[in-house]
Amino acid sequence: MRFSTKKTGTHLVRALVMGAGLSACGQTEFTRSLTPPLESRSLSQRTTEVQAITNWNVIALKTTAAATFDPPRETRSLAIVSAAVNDAVCSIVRQCEVYAGRVAASHDASVEAAVDAAAHDALVALYPAAAPALDASYASALANVEPGGARDAGVAVGQAAAAAMIARRANDHSLDVVTYTPAPGLDVWQPTPPAFAPALEPGWGLVTPFVLASGREFRPGPPPAPGSDAYVRDYLEIVNVGSANSTARTALQTETARFWVATAPQNWNQVVQELTSAPGMNAAKAARAYMILNLAGADAIIAAWDTKFTYGEWRPVTAIRSAFDDGSSATVQDPNFTPLLPTPRFPDYICGHSTYGGAAERVLTGIFGDDPGELSITSATAGGVTHTYQSFREIADEVTNARVWGGIHWRTSCVVGREVGQQVGGVTLARFGNDDAEDEARDLANSSGHAEHSRRGRGDIR
Repeated sequence: MRFSTKKTGTHLVRALVMGAGLSACGQTEFTRSLTPPLESRSLSQRTTEVQAITNWNVIALKTTAAATFDPPRETRSLAIVSAAVNDAVCSIVRQCEVYAGRVAASHDASVEAAVDAAAHDALVALYPAAAPALDASYASALANVEPGGARDAGVAVGQAAAAAMIARRANDHSLDVVTYTPAPGLDVWQPTPPAFAPALEPGWGLVTPFVLASGREFRPGPPPAPGSDAYVRDYLEIVNVGSANSTARTALQTETARFWVATAPQNWNQVVQELTSAPGMNAAKAARAYMILNLAGADAIIAAWDTKFTYGEWRPVTAIRSAFDDGSSATVQDPNFTPLLPTPRFPDYICGHSTYGGAAERVLTGIFGDDPGELSITSATAGGVTHTYQSFREIADEVTNARVWGGIHWRTSCVVGREVGQQVGGVTLARFGNDDAEDEARDLANSSGHAEHSRRGRGDIR
């Protein structure tokens, strides 16, 4: 059962990062026992190394939150930083997989210094305007590592890991300029009030994924046709609970909608922070967990954007205000309809938040199991309220409902997005140790009809 409470003190961010990667030492099972040098590290040393990963995850989240609102770029940045940290850790301890490549390193190199350097250098490359604050954090972190050859060696490893990761993503099409010019019409996305801003990142579905073969690998079939039973059901639900002046929506539902205004990685990374604070955690396991979450999340958003700009479905506020006839007498036009939340500036189908949530649900269940114990997330967009959960599924359920209660997404968009995200998560797990997950994901895609062949493009992307 989930409840909410106001935060009464400093939120202790408990985290660490589980990086591992695409190639390397053949270590594939998360639970596989580790041999020296990891076991030879003292408990205090392991705790310090994990805390360094946690600290930099927090810094990375603060850095992306302070930047211009852009969920796709945020997920890409966090994937790059998490993979760089993972590769730095695994280059030293060696008994875990790397993503971009293994850096030559001594066993005696400081893991803590490597984490500091990898995260710092990756973040500065991605957010140069934040360099002064990042440099200050870096200097403070390194001051806690004993000076000497081990620290210097660790710094060199971290710098090399970050440089390799940045180079790997240099030509991933994330800087391509793409215009989107949808023609007005029934069920066609148009800029939404109040800003009526142009579409955000219309070419993001063409960005090279981190793990998937392409952004269209799990592209679902089209959204419900206007006037269909599913469309009418979604329409009436939004009118009932999604409007700013709804009397059907409860206070808790309103709070929940605002809770998930925070971007998906801002909330979901807190779960990994909490789980990697467990006794017995080490840097390799922590780095791997963060990396898998953020790689899956980044690819989930690429998949969502591919679908969004393939179908270009209009948002509820556009549909409900529209004079276009959808063929149903039940969908009454309301030119004054205003959703509870401002509508994000990209097409509705599929929901990016739910797609990320489905991926997070899948990979975190694969890593930590079905019964992780009580989990908590604190949302900066809901006044510091904390929600607690008993499972990853419960979190993903809340995400789906939140976007509907906010009046900004059709329920079908959220449900299908979550399914696509789960498929993305399955492939990501398969890449990092779960041999059955990739086949399961692709079998699910085929059986549910979410295959690439079903398309309905609207608007011009060029």
